[in-house]
Parts: sequence; C-alpha cells; structure tokens
Amino acid sequence: MSSMNTGLKSDAPSWLAFHKPNPRASLRLFCFHYAGGSAQVFREWHDLLPTVEVCPVQLPGRGTRIREGSVRRVAPLVEQLARELAPKLDVPFAFFGHSMGALIGFELARRLRRERGLEPAQLFLSGRRAPQLRDAGPPLHDLPDDEFIERLRDYKGTPEEVLRHPELMGLMLPFLRADFELCDTYAHQPDAPFDCPLTALGGLSDSGVRREDLEAWREHTTGTFSLRMFPGEHFFMNDSQPLLLQVLARELYRLT
Repeated sequence: MSSMNTGLKSDAPSWLAFHKPNPRASLRLFCFHYAGGSAQVFREWHDLLPTVEVCPVQLPGRGTRIREGSVRRVAPLVEQLARELAPKLDVPFAFFGHSMGALIGFELARRLRRERGLEPAQLFLSGRRAPQLRDAGPPLHDLPDDEFIERLRDYKGTPEEVLRHPELMGLMLPFLRADFELCDTYAHQPDAPFDCPLTALGGLSDSGVRREDLEAWREHTTGTFSLRMFPGEHFFMNDSQPLLLQVLARELYRLT
C-alpha cells in the first residue's frame, strides 16, 4: 500500500508543468497525458491554443516529479487531483485526456461533480474505450520484462532506440508498469451522465480502440456528443497534432 500513497504530497505547483498563466483567457484546459508519457507532450499547446489557458498536468514519477513514487490506482489519484487543482477551478474549465489521461479526466470530472458540484464546460476523451466496456485483452503491468517491452513496441508510442536501451528502460519500466497497473485495475461504476458536451477522439488505424468503442462514450452525457477520427494509430495525438489542435481550437473557441 505504501507504493500507492508515495507521491501524493500536497505540492500544488508541481502538478502543473509548462503552464503559462493567461489572464485574458476565460477558460482553462487541463490536459492529462497517456501511460508512460508526461506533461511534455503538451508543452507547445499554449502557443497553438491562444484563446484558453492550457494547464498540462504532471503526474508523479516523471519529469520534474521523477523522485516521487508513481500512483497505481485511479481513486487516490483523482482524490488528490481534486484537491490540488481546486484553486484553478475558479473559472470555466475543460479536460483533455489521451488514453490513460482520458480515464483520469473522466473520473476526476465525476469526483468534482460529486464533491463540489462542479462540471467541466467540455470533456475531450481521446484514444480510450468507453469505461463501461470490457478491456480488450489481459492485464499488461505484471508481464515479464521482455513481454512487457514487446507490448510497448506494439503500441508504437515508445521510440525503438529507447526500447533497445537497457539503461533507459531500467529507468522507465517502474513508472510504465505503474501506469498500466492503474489502467488494468480500474473498475467502472455506473453513475449519472454529465450535462456538458463530450467529444470522443480516435485514430482511424488504432486497432485497440475502434470507432464503436469511442461511440459508446455517448451514454455519458445528456449534452452534445461528437466523435472525431484522425489519421494515425493509437498515438494519433502526436502524429496528427496540427489537425487535432485545429479541432480543439474550434471547439474551445465556441465555449469561450
């Protein structure tokens, strides 16, 4: 249990990385990265989405928080996020999350609604099956190293030169396993749908997250639901970033 709690210290500034306050913005966009990633993937978004204040969330165990233990369960993570991000929820806000980040954003939005009566202006849930669907395969986090690395290779999100570098992989495997454990152990609990708009996003060539898996997010809102598909596989958010940001900019401009 101690490994689950490590890293959940009250240190609000460290939860946001590459964050540039934008006093002219009327909406904040909190961004949650995928398993094995970091807030680095959102580093340039504030320049490309000038009408909002982009807030990339840095989870423990990576980047500037590399010395903190990774979190292995969804519930304690969103509990702490709800507390730490509370001062930034004084203006309308939206969530974007990709893969693991979509799961975190979704459950954080539920917790904020339940505990604080707050709801995002919009949810952008990317590269993740709707949570009520059964996982497509067996758990990955406890596979032997060689099998685990091979599955990472299948996802095509980690450069081959990194996968072949024993020292680098030795540093990365602990938080990679923790991220996959967080996803593998997640158990969806039914709850009322949101009232806010919800946009599901996916890659046209993502064999692990099909169009119908994304369409199933529809039942989680009574508001407007939209589905956007982009060229690319699971990590289309990197490969098709200009097109993705065009879509986000248009949706966010409507909100602001």
